[in-house]
Amino acid sequence: MSRLKHYQQYHVWYEILAIVIFFAINNTILATSVIMEEHRDGSSDLALWEPFVWEYSSAISTMLLIWPLVRFLRKCPFNWTSVGYSLLLYFIASVIFSLSHIALMVLIRKLVYWWTGGNYDFGDLGYELVYEYRKDLWSFVFLIFIYHGYAYISSQLLGEANLVQDGEEQKATPDCERLLVKKLGKEFIIKVSEIEWLESSGNYVNLHVAGRIYPMRSTLNRLVEQIAEKGFYRIHRSYAVNLDQIDSITPLGSGDSEVKLNNGKVLNLSRRYKDGLKELLH
Repeated sequence: MSRLKHYQQYHVWYEILAIVIFFAINNTILATSVIMEEHRDGSSDLALWEPFVWEYSSAISTMLLIWPLVRFLRKCPFNWTSVGYSLLLYFIASVIFSLSHIALMVLIRKLVYWWTGGNYDFGDLGYELVYEYRKDLWSFVFLIFIYHGYAYISSQLLGEANLVQDGEEQKATPDCERLLVKKLGKEFIIKVSEIEWLESSGNYVNLHVAGRIYPMRSTLNRLVEQIAEKGFYRIHRSYAVNLDQIDSITPLGSGDSEVKLNNGKVLNLSRRYKDGLKELLH
């Protein structure tokens, strides 16, 4: 398996790992900076572990909020034709982001201090909320830029498929027979009939074609409905197959089955889809 294909298949885990590594390095530097500043005059009442609790609690809270933020960005993209409304919406979102971050961060700190027999004091509520929002607003903006930058780079490297008809990109219709894949400034045409199987991946569906993976922005259920007439059927909450690519079906003791494709790939067939598949194959 090539590195690119491995990344495409396990991209979520790569993304989580990258986020964890970034925050681990960044907040460790911040914690050690606090310790060094406290010991500049040669004396400090600060326990060595406290700066790490402060910084890691902030990092953990931010990481927990990344997925809700991503969902918000996907559901409410910035509308440049209605800038005022979008700015207001994103301002409200930034306040919610900050309050959520503060609540999670303080909760973690209080639990750690309680466990060590101490007590964590957040300080004057009004002042601290403003102080934290000032920092959280920058984090909010930074994460938005990272999200859009990563999405752009990913789409350029991996390619993104769109259903087309007569060589022009259109909304998907049952009679679409080709895919337009844009990748690294080039466009490639793929026949829908050449797709071997489909795999759900968040807001994308990975199209598996001759050992290659092409992401398409859609849900699995929606895409299968659009190309069902081309011989595609859903066999699992995460998979759908091209019926012409099925080599064999093996029942399992659990009531599910295994579907083996002509390329050797084995997929799980859920019980809820089994009867429908048998009807199509007979």
